[in-house]
Amino acid sequence: MNRRTILLLVVLVGFFAWPWRCYAPLVYRPGEGWTYETPGSTGSWQRGRAEDQYGVAKEAYAARRFRLATKAARRTVVRWPRSDYAAQAQYLLGLCYEARKWDERAFREYQKAIERYPKSQEYENIIERQFAIAQRFLGGQWFKLWGVIPFFPSMEKTADMLSKIVRNGPYSEIAPAAQMAIGTAREKQKDYYLAVKAYEKAADTYHDQPEIAAEALHRAAKAYEKQAKTAEYDQGAASQAIAAYTDFMALYPRDPRVEEAQQTILSLRTEQARGAYRIAQFYDKKRRWDGARVYYNEVVSKDPNSEYAAAARKRLDLLRNVRSPAPRNP
Repeated sequence: MNRRTILLLVVLVGFFAWPWRCYAPLVYRPGEGWTYETPGSTGSWQRGRAEDQYGVAKEAYAARRFRLATKAARRTVVRWPRSDYAAQAQYLLGLCYEARKWDERAFREYQKAIERYPKSQEYENIIERQFAIAQRFLGGQWFKLWGVIPFFPSMEKTADMLSKIVRNGPYSEIAPAAQMAIGTAREKQKDYYLAVKAYEKAADTYHDQPEIAAEALHRAAKAYEKQAKTAEYDQGAASQAIAAYTDFMALYPRDPRVEEAQQTILSLRTEQARGAYRIAQFYDKKRRWDGARVYYNEVVSKDPNSEYAAAARKRLDLLRNVRSPAPRNP
């Protein structure tokens, strides 16, 4: 190897070994994570004081430069977490993600604002923004896989969001509506048991707000009614629905829905009588007279004025002195 080749190799090694400052679209900074930088702009948005950094974020948000606002707000929170501007910057982060249609991420950022800065002056606004996001998901908006790909709507995740809102401010102006919305989410899941629990909690917690409490009790009764009318008629749920409607009428006798509740109770009792009558007929055909009599009597007690009760009474008269046959020995 001649001297010229050796010299060329030394120059090349020196060239590639020398530290060069290169601008890259993605830049990682310890404590701040990855950020996107356009060539020639690295550091132009960074400031040395929390107030100035938050100012950059606020101005960028006003100008609808949401990516820049996100970076500046996050840097404010990370670099100066105990400053007077950190709480405002954390709230602004949520606003930025919401503006970018990243609702799940926005909700999480708002939640961080509540947990880290519970005395924030934006407390009520944060809860309102969280509720607005949850309502969109309750309306059927899809959650996103990895925060990017629309995947599916989820009432389970929606109910979890709403539960966090209630915990964040159980006696805030938003809380009653959020608690009621949990019941709505559960009904959309067709989980009527959890729906009733949500409505009953609303009625109990906000009993001093008659409109909320009355609506909650009425919805709980409706949920029981829906449960009763599933594929296999649920007699237990029907009884619970009747009890819930009865409580509703007793507590709120002047509510305009009382008449409707009365009619529903009559309908449920008729359905209960029909179910009991079918069971009685089953025992009747099997010549199990004792069992038949039990259910014919239940028909009469459930809905004494129905056609089923009239038929049950006739059959009871015929079975009055009839005994079930003794079981055969094996």
